[in-house]
This record gives sequence, C-alpha cells and structure tokens, in this order.
Amino acid sequence: MSTRQAATARMRGGFVGSLSAAVSVAAHAMGGGTAPTESSVVLLVLGCAAVGAVVSSARATRTVPALAGALTLGQVVGHTALALGAVHQHGLQLSPGMVVMHAIAVVVSAGLIRAGERGLESAVSALHRILPVLFAAIPVAAPIVVGVPAYRPRLARWLLVGARVGTRGPPLAA
Repeated sequence: MSTRQAATARMRGGFVGSLSAAVSVAAHAMGGGTAPTESSVVLLVLGCAAVGAVVSSARATRTVPALAGALTLGQVVGHTALALGAVHQHGLQLSPGMVVMHAIAVVVSAGLIRAGERGLESAVSALHRILPVLFAAIPVAAPIVVGVPAYRPRLARWLLVGARVGTRGPPLAA
C-alpha cells in the first residue's frame, strides 16, 4: 500500500468511526431516543473507534456500498451502545423514525466520506507535483571560491592544545 493509499485509508477509518458516533447520537435523538448517559458515551466511543480501526485496515471498504456497510455496522454499534446505556431501557427495538434517521445518516455519510477521499487524493497528488519544484536546487552561476589562510601561527595552535584540562578517558583505577 502506497503512502497516499495509507493516508486515504486512515482518513476513511477516522471519518467512519467519528461519523458513526456523532450520527448515532443525532439520529437516536431525532428518532425519539433520550440523551446519552456517561456509560453509553464510553461504550459508543469504544465501539465506533473499533469500527473505524477495522475500516482503516481493510482494503475492501473503498467502494461506496462497502463504505455504506461499514457505516451501517457503526450505526448498529452506536445504537446498541446508546440503548444499553439509556436511563429508560427501551431494548434494542427501533422506532420507524429512528430507522429512517439511521438510514439517511448512512447514505449521507457515505457520500461525504467518498467526496472527502476524492478531495484528499487530488490535494495529495497536487502537493506531490508541486513540492519537488519548490525544493529544487537553484543553480549557481559563479564558481565557488574557497579561501585558504596564508598565515598559520604555530604558537596559537600549541596554546590551544596545551590548554586542555585532564584526560579524556576514565581514571586508571576504574
């Protein structure tokens, strides 16, 4: 996997995980669910981070249907986490409004992530073409002149050598 593909895969995994968590909360609330508790937020973050990590390591999630499937899995994990940690246990059943909101969120998120991937690929390829030009060596027209001093005093060198203190190695007893 090239560097460009690895960057795209990491971006895709991060977006799938974070969008799954954010959209799960929003779709859950719009579908009639309650606000998440602390324990459900912890479950939600852990589950959606795991889904994002799996997506970033899998090569098959590059297509829109596979991306929609990964987002659906993230929505299922998010809804389960929110339902298990809810104050009033409504179980894992879904209201029709909640199913519609989750489905709309999956479709919109898949389109946005794919558009973000295309934007990242075009930006990285443009930088790949521009940066070598920016850091190219500028040719020098005049030859480089190296100056060599004509006078080297021996006394100054002798004073520098004699000015050091102690020895460089460890003591003889060591």
